[in-house]
Amino acid sequence: MDENQVYYEEGQKCRQTEKTRREKGSGKGLFIAGMLVGLASTMLTLAIFYAAVGIQVFAKEPENMYAGLLTQIQRLLTGTDKGTDTPLLDDDIVNTEMVEKLQLLEDTIDSRFYLDKVADEDVRIALYRAMLEALNDPYSQYYTAEELEDLMSDTEGIFYGIGAYVSLDQDTGLPKISDVIKNSPAQEAKLRPNDLVLEADGQSLRGMSLEEAVKLIRGPEGTTVTLTLIREGEPDYLEITIERRKVETPTVEYSMLEDGMAYISVTEFDEITVDQFEQALESAKTEGAKGLILDLRGNPGGMLSSVVKMCKMILPEGMIVYTEDNAGKRVEYKCDGKNEIDIPLVVLVDMNSASAAEIMTGAIKDHGIGTIVGTTTYGKGIVQQIIPFRDGSAVKLTISAYYTPNGNNIHGIGIEPDVVCEFDSEAYYGSDDHPDNQLEKAKEILRGKMR
Repeated sequence: MDENQVYYEEGQKCRQTEKTRREKGSGKGLFIAGMLVGLASTMLTLAIFYAAVGIQVFAKEPENMYAGLLTQIQRLLTGTDKGTDTPLLDDDIVNTEMVEKLQLLEDTIDSRFYLDKVADEDVRIALYRAMLEALNDPYSQYYTAEELEDLMSDTEGIFYGIGAYVSLDQDTGLPKISDVIKNSPAQEAKLRPNDLVLEADGQSLRGMSLEEAVKLIRGPEGTTVTLTLIREGEPDYLEITIERRKVETPTVEYSMLEDGMAYISVTEFDEITVDQFEQALESAKTEGAKGLILDLRGNPGGMLSSVVKMCKMILPEGMIVYTEDNAGKRVEYKCDGKNEIDIPLVVLVDMNSASAAEIMTGAIKDHGIGTIVGTTTYGKGIVQQIIPFRDGSAVKLTISAYYTPNGNNIHGIGIEPDVVCEFDSEAYYGSDDHPDNQLEKAKEILRGKMR
């Protein structure tokens, strides 16, 4: 895997039952899929970039809209892209049956449809999306040029919206608040992790894709949105009106705790995260830290290149992670060990620590350089690639699985902590001090390692 190719990590796993979710949730910030509500991008989950490597382009469309569309789709879903010589669609079907059927539908709509006609571009986009949806992969999807531009803006760390992260709740199909950004409108409005968003400005979000729902929640600076929420423990729906504004989202938080313990929280693995993490590590060293707590709770993942660079700042010599595609091609990422951490390390994780966060957690655990504390991680062990097209649009496709240094694929499984510590949400939300029992457990373990 060329590091110029950017692979997009995005956490998603079937949600726990309500009881299990209460037991395992983290009040610090529950962040599954990594959608950044109302922020300038359609998806945060992980900052996305693409490079010239592996770019595919579509030729100019023929006059027949449907024939051109299917030709493009066939190129996209060929064996070359999928690691096999067998295309997913039979050429004869594409050139005859499908084109004829689509032409019949177009003629029927033109002659019989009573309401206003839909623009050809809208039809094309709907068909592109339908083809990707047919792959039955929640991570593969089509982006218009505007949506792709929004995605790429995530790495700047400045957005406009309410300042909350959102994922798609698998049990209900509704958007779910995964985390709220400090000093954001969402925090001021007292949104909580695990709030389900039923409506935005009176429009139901049920059945919508995450991208569609986010478009309704986000909006221009200075405007407002009224969210109808379902909150566990509340007898009725909550309606909260929030004003959208500029939100800055640093991805790394650093502080010195008592007894010489350094604390670094990483909320996602963005391009800007690498420098922020390096600065935090340098500050810890300068201030004479005797131990480090690395908090990856609620971290949905991010860019593979970023997490690899960050792992090289703390891991010993050896494997960081490797990937394999469906043709068996293996690509390895290794560390030279020149910057191996030399103080005790404790890593905090929860059920929403996903993808790139699991790469770092898995590498730390397999190399035995830190103690993992919290609850079982998300379980996202596959990799996506953004493939841009000449017209500015793009598709995101799942292209490989990743494995920890010991050869473990954690997809659908997650990583078990060394020390299980369930989050006490009642204590956290029941007090203005917001006591964090998982952080206290991490401190306790780190003190023992520092002696």
